[in-house]
Amino acid sequence: MGSKYGTIIMGPAGAGKTTFCSALIQHLRNNKRSCFYINLDPAAEDFAYEPDLDIKELITLEDVMEELHLGPNGGLIYCFEFLLENLDFLTDPLEAVGEEYLIIIDMPGQIELYTHVPIVPSLVKALTKGSLNISMCAAYLLESTFIVDRAKFFSGTLSAMSAMLMVELPHVNILSKMDLVKGQVARKELKRYIEPDVSLLQDAPESGLVYEYKDGVDNGDAEEEDGVVKGDAFGRLNRAVGQLIDDFSLVSFLKLDVQDEDSVGAVLSYIDDAIQFHEAQEPREPNDELDDGDLG
Repeated sequence: MGSKYGTIIMGPAGAGKTTFCSALIQHLRNNKRSCFYINLDPAAEDFAYEPDLDIKELITLEDVMEELHLGPNGGLIYCFEFLLENLDFLTDPLEAVGEEYLIIIDMPGQIELYTHVPIVPSLVKALTKGSLNISMCAAYLLESTFIVDRAKFFSGTLSAMSAMLMVELPHVNILSKMDLVKGQVARKELKRYIEPDVSLLQDAPESGLVYEYKDGVDNGDAEEEDGVVKGDAFGRLNRAVGQLIDDFSLVSFLKLDVQDEDSVGAVLSYIDDAIQFHEAQEPREPNDELDDGDLG
């Protein structure tokens, strides 16, 4: 077991990763726990808490796009390839971080980094092996409003499973922004999303899971109509996706409302369990903090 502990916060753009990091940092401070906050999003600008280490001190997405004439996705991949070539920027400061700290790594929102290309797995390997030997957990955020659109929800669930398989870390999947769906989904219905229920994949046009030609909207090029997966074929495709998720039985979600400190604490407890944080901490007597204060 390593003597350093951390979590890498992942998920699609807009899922609330940086907001969760801020809530997590505030919760740790409220409970007198230390953290080391790392921003690895080269395009991020606004932070509630200033990062202890920021990739923008090494490279920024804006500079890469301007100098190399790359788009956002290509530029982001270049930034991470550059980081992997200069890993001492990340690893040297982490050498001094003690076991009482929780290392929080805030990632960008391009999901291809976690699901398609081996960049993040390479980064994770560098952090969890060798002299750092960080015990890490991945936290994958999915916006709770996805449950209003079943097709989006199962697409997001599939991306979470893909990230789990690619990154190869203990994984905590989180439905963020739960405050936005309060009153919209019954508690009993919500349980079918917390533990994804493939029976939600029904052949009903209103579910969004069956291709349906609609008047008055762009249905694509008529000449390409034969190439569109629709009708029974589209339904079978979605059932196959659902069956894949069900067969692996890997994905379930925790509910997160960053405005509720108990909710943040509950998610943190799962992260702590995944990295076995508390098992490495020395037991303290109730008067230890008072004694430490007297010594100061």
